[in-house]
Amino acid sequence: MPKLLIVDDDIHLRKLVLTYAELNGYQCEEAENGLKAIEKINSIQFDIVVLDVMMPELDGFETLGEIRKESQVPVIMLTSRSEEYDKLLGFNLGTDDYVPKPFSPKELMARIGAVLKRSGKKTCDKLIFGEFCISPGSRAVTVGGKALNLPPKEFDLLLYLAQNERLVLSREQLLNKVWGYEYYGDARTVDTHIKSLREHLGDYRKVIQTAWGVGYKFEYE
Repeated sequence: MPKLLIVDDDIHLRKLVLTYAELNGYQCEEAENGLKAIEKINSIQFDIVVLDVMMPELDGFETLGEIRKESQVPVIMLTSRSEEYDKLLGFNLGTDDYVPKPFSPKELMARIGAVLKRSGKKTCDKLIFGEFCISPGSRAVTVGGKALNLPPKEFDLLLYLAQNERLVLSREQLLNKVWGYEYYGDARTVDTHIKSLREHLGDYRKVIQTAWGVGYKFEYE
């Protein structure tokens, strides 16, 4: 489980980010200012840091400068300041991304995942797509924190599609990988399970897309 440090003097914002991050499979720590953040980074190995710019004692830029003296942990900065100079300063100091305030928690989670992916860090044994989380080990699926109870084959089907995100998989490929080479079914078996899976996914049914005449793909938008 990846470790996320949330640094902001606004407790309400910290709790908002923490809530969404934990729903997406992150282990979170909080710091109310830059000094506390540096203390935690010196004692705990984090996978990524979300860092506010406007803070008392040490602002975000000063904190980032101190962090970079000892660590190359990925950092995403939260800022209500959009001046080009500020962004250039942040990138020169070593920030990995900027998220302007006010922000969408869903977008922030997506950016955290993207930064971890670029840095070569795995987001954990879970597959995380915004509010959509698949845990292969526990065979669990949660959407927006709500657990979905999928039949075994529907879970296997969803997992294999998600592991090959955006890749169109033919019905034959899905039969071979999900049901096994010894399964003597036909393509309609896949279609039937896809239909049932979409019903279970409810409002998120569109993550399973049809490639007409070919098969299906998983795409979270």
